[in-house]
Amino acid sequence: MYAIVRRASLARALCAVALAMGLTGCVSVYVDNKLPEVPATQFAKPAQPQPVQLFFEFQTKGVQNQQATALLKDRITEQVRSSGVFASVSDGPVTGGASLSIVLDNVPTSDDAFRKGFVTGLTFGLAGSQVGDGYICTATYRAPGAAEPIVKKARNVLWGTVGAASPPPGAVKAASIDAAMTVISRQVVSNVLNDVTHDPAFR
Repeated sequence: MYAIVRRASLARALCAVALAMGLTGCVSVYVDNKLPEVPATQFAKPAQPQPVQLFFEFQTKGVQNQQATALLKDRITEQVRSSGVFASVSDGPVTGGASLSIVLDNVPTSDDAFRKGFVTGLTFGLAGSQVGDGYICTATYRAPGAAEPIVKKARNVLWGTVGAASPPPGAVKAASIDAAMTVISRQVVSNVLNDVTHDPAFR
């Protein structure tokens, strides 16, 4: 299903590389391990949690991807709800007016916006090939009555290899692209939630 979610299916990109290079080896998928998932027990939870209105959007290079948003919205909502940070999580306005926006943007790892947080890229070699797909997660929390929002970002990479390419350093192999995307989404969302809750302005 992530052929819809992603800017261009990593599997298709890797197959194209394999065909161009005459490779017949297997495609392997990895998640960069520089950004581990933060357990909800580490979040700074308020003594009296407040309800929050949640907005989620998946983007492809900064442009809204409605199909991908629909596919991922429920799992992102459940992750925020189960974090214990908020009294309730709703699609509509809530008492007090608090809101949390989470945007997950799928960008090429060569984009300047992504390279500010990671040094990644595309490499080719006779023994195999490696390609990276970047994800930038931006959380914007607006507390009741706050003049300015709290904005936090997290980045991660989905790697793929074809042929005899060595695994990306420090990356963890995933069983499938679907499994890799599940890990990535949980990692970036948990990190921005953790950063939001530890911000002095959070309430």
